[in-house]
Amino acid sequence: MTDPLQPLLSLRLSVSYATKPAVLRNMAFEIAKGEIVGLVGQSGSGKSTMALAILGLLDTKSANTSGTITFSATDLLQLSESQMRNIRGRSLGLVLQSPLTALNPALKIRTQMKEAWRAHAKGTSSECDVAIENALSSVSLPHDKEFLKRYPSQLSVGQAQRVLIAMAVIHRPALLIADEPTSALDVITQSEILTLFARLNRESGMSILYISHDLPSVAGICHRVAILHGGEIVECNSTEQIFTMPQNAYTQRLIASLPAVPSGILSRARAVASGR
Repeated sequence: MTDPLQPLLSLRLSVSYATKPAVLRNMAFEIAKGEIVGLVGQSGSGKSTMALAILGLLDTKSANTSGTITFSATDLLQLSESQMRNIRGRSLGLVLQSPLTALNPALKIRTQMKEAWRAHAKGTSSECDVAIENALSSVSLPHDKEFLKRYPSQLSVGQAQRVLIAMAVIHRPALLIADEPTSALDVITQSEILTLFARLNRESGMSILYISHDLPSVAGICHRVAILHGGEIVECNSTEQIFTMPQNAYTQRLIASLPAVPSGILSRARAVASGR
């Protein structure tokens, strides 16, 4: 039985490649149960490397990984690939930034949702249909036969991203990793997806690692923000603290790079924190 006071995820991780400088250097990071944590860093800082390491998707032949990744009291780095397959997609969900690339263009939406469910569940066809219906409803998508018969190319980018999220949450994972999930979306759809993440967190208690370089979106939904620079977490604090009183010089430069702190951004951050 896990201790409810222990972090859901706790890692201290180093990743390097034989012909390149270390990507992550003894990076320390935690996510509590029911928490949304933003991970911010410039391109090439190691954000996606960390996400892939958590999911056990780094190429172990070329990447040298050391440290610990403790998830629900289990060190993921000590698990075999077959053991990771039992966790990946069920307890750990992933949403990528390009839904039309992540979805299979040759398969209908129902087929892809069905495959996601059957990867970690056994049951009747009607039980599968109920699970698909619940997942699509949770992301505010229709679940009628007409919609389920569509191919990804027949969806808007926003709808495709919601389908991808529905597939990621169909088993109600304890932790959802969202890697730049709004970068391919227009401003209005970005706002809708952020609202969706906040609602999933609030209603199901799902923890979310929200990886992004977009500071306003991070401030809008995250309880805490971690700043990744040079392969290390240089600062991690409440969203309000990061945006009003950053301590690290790199964080200070990031915040200063904003033309101005967008109107209402800090009040949203306070509301997120108080509603946790």
